[in-house]
Amino acid sequence: MSTDYEYWLEIVDYDLETAEAMYSTGRWLYVGFMCHQVVEKVLKAYWCVTCDDEPPYIHNHKRLAQGCGLWDEMTDEQKDFIETVITFNIEARYPRYKDELFRQLTPANCRNIIDKTKEMQQWTKDKLSNRMKQSK
Repeated sequence: MSTDYEYWLEIVDYDLETAEAMYSTGRWLYVGFMCHQVVEKVLKAYWCVTCDDEPPYIHNHKRLAQGCGLWDEMTDEQKDFIETVITFNIEARYPRYKDELFRQLTPANCRNIIDKTKEMQQWTKDKLSNRMKQSK
C-alpha cells in the first residue's frame, strides 16, 4: 500500500478550502474547477490504496472511479454528480464553453456543488478508511 494517498488527501483539503474561498469572492468558474479537483484527487487517493499502480494521469472521474473499483459502489446520484463535475475541468479552459458554464455556475448551484463535493469527499474517505482497516 502506497503512502501517496496521504499526499492526495492533503491536497484535497486544500482544494476544498480554495473552493470555499472562491465561493466567498464570487469566482463561480473556479468553484466548479476546484470541486472538480477535489473529486479527482480523492479518487486518486483511493486508487493509491486499492491498486498496485499509480493513478493514471487523467482527469476523468468516471474512469478513475471505475479503475479503482468505486464506480460500482456509487449511487446513481453520485454517478450523476461525477458526470456533472467532470465538465468543470477541461471544457472550462475553452472560450466556447465558458458561457454555458457561467449559466450553470450560479451562486446557488455553486453552493450545491460544494456541498455535494464535500459529501463525495467524505464518502470516499470513509471507503478508504474501511479498506485500510480490512488490509491490516
